[in-house]
Amino acid sequence: MSQHSTGIPRRTALSAAVATAAVGVPALASPPASAAASAASTGRGAGDRPVTAQSPDRELRELLKEIDRDRIEATVRRLAAFGTRHTLSSQGDPERGIGAARDWIHAELKRYAEASGGRMTVELQSYVQEPASRIPVATRITNVVATLRGSVDPGRIHVVSGHYDSRATDVMDAVSDAPGADDDASGVAVAMELARVMARRRPAATIVFAAVAGEEQGLYGAAHMAERFKAAGADVRAMFTNDIVGSSRADDGTRDPYTVRLFAEGVPTSETPQEAATRRSVGGENDSATRQLARFVRDVASNGATGMDVRVVYRRDRYLRGGDHIPFLERGYSAARFTEPAEDFAHQHQDVRVEDGRQYGDLPEFCDFGYIARVARVNGAVLWTLAQAPGAPRGVKIVTSTLTNATELVWEPGTEPDLAGYEVVWRETTEPEWTHVIRAGDATSHTVDLSKDNVFFGVRAVNRAGHRSPVAFPTPQR
Repeated sequence: MSQHSTGIPRRTALSAAVATAAVGVPALASPPASAAASAASTGRGAGDRPVTAQSPDRELRELLKEIDRDRIEATVRRLAAFGTRHTLSSQGDPERGIGAARDWIHAELKRYAEASGGRMTVELQSYVQEPASRIPVATRITNVVATLRGSVDPGRIHVVSGHYDSRATDVMDAVSDAPGADDDASGVAVAMELARVMARRRPAATIVFAAVAGEEQGLYGAAHMAERFKAAGADVRAMFTNDIVGSSRADDGTRDPYTVRLFAEGVPTSETPQEAATRRSVGGENDSATRQLARFVRDVASNGATGMDVRVVYRRDRYLRGGDHIPFLERGYSAARFTEPAEDFAHQHQDVRVEDGRQYGDLPEFCDFGYIARVARVNGAVLWTLAQAPGAPRGVKIVTSTLTNATELVWEPGTEPDLAGYEVVWRETTEPEWTHVIRAGDATSHTVDLSKDNVFFGVRAVNRAGHRSPVAFPTPQR
């Protein structure tokens, strides 16, 4: 057995309590009183937290406190006031249409960037979309993108977005009012508020805040942004779209103000035939990089500092529907979608009207601005922790050159200057969350006295500040 073996008997390791099995791992700090209160209000208990959960440190708590509900409301109302933001609406009218909205978002982000000392840059990312589905004539589509460059590892990139275009009942109606408060001024407000709060800080890795266009016509703006990253060979480690995150009220009037859904695919959209063959051989349908990202979101954002519970949904998106994370998935990036817990379809994709005494239309008065602020805190906790933590280990493999009842994992050494070491995690194949964590030290291999046949393994990196990366799922090394 390797000198890095855990020394845990394979017959008893999985039946032991998690706290006992997590040998050498410091116990997670107990949640503060505020966390207990949030747990009670959301139906969560302290025992529901995964063993891999990370408690927010003081720096993150201070950041999250700065997220301002009133600013978010002002952003949503200002965007709704442009009348329509349809992708095919006017780009030259200074008061109405998508062009006026574009220019306002650009000006606001540039104003936020002034506090960054040059670390944040803002650009209009434009291209002309030739006639295509839902685009009858050549149309300029413009994303507004603010990039906060990392101070230690700027090449590692994390993206958060919302789409600023809107629609009425007829997706080709570029004239009628389409205020788009929930869909998706709410998501744009999340990205913009995070840009404002983070502009004054120095993340270790790069964070990109984007307001994209063309979503309602066919994800055009997001596809352009994803393709730009791909063509540049960018190391995009995570992408989150916030789309329809404006209300906690369902169509039957019930409210769930402390839950946000996160849609995360299992089998990767970009999976190659060879990767599919490996997956069928070893399992891992629930262990794509995006699913590991979803687990990470739960680890760092379901707590008292955000006041929210993240409900992970094991789908790429809602049933037969899609959002701006999909073009990133298609290009091999890890990406997921935040969406409110239950939608009210009278207030999205609807002409503004009163019918049988009921108000239809995506108007600001149907938004819950406190809820949007909490969704922003979820995003903030995730993005900041991703940026401050090491990147997920690369090249993680399970050695299969010889058959044994132990499992040897190997990986490439990380390059972060503050890297402290690694941890090995595992769980039963029927468990959704990691249940066991052990220290592997500052090494590039570790042997566990458990059969690779019976459990799933993963490896995550840890830095000197105690920030953990997302888990990397191993592939076979033959």
